[in-house]
Amino acid sequence: MTPRDQILQILAAQARLSPAEMRLDARPEDLGLDSLGLVEAIFAMEEAFDITIPFNAQEPGASGFDTATIGALVAAIEALVVQG
Repeated sequence: MTPRDQILQILAAQARLSPAEMRLDARPEDLGLDSLGLVEAIFAMEEAFDITIPFNAQEPGASGFDTATIGALVAAIEALVVQG
């Protein structure tokens, strides 16, 4: 399974959707991911990939970590995975 597939699977589980329903152009809230669900997904991805994601739930825009769309979130996490 690729990192992208794993990321989408984690996000889908939090949104209670199938991975096939995850649209890269959708905003997390469009798919039912509220702020708590997004934070839980981020924790799950940190654990799955053994990385630290620079996301501050109190100030989401302050970290520079793009969570505007599912695609942006996937790309940002893929970049962290590559950096190791």
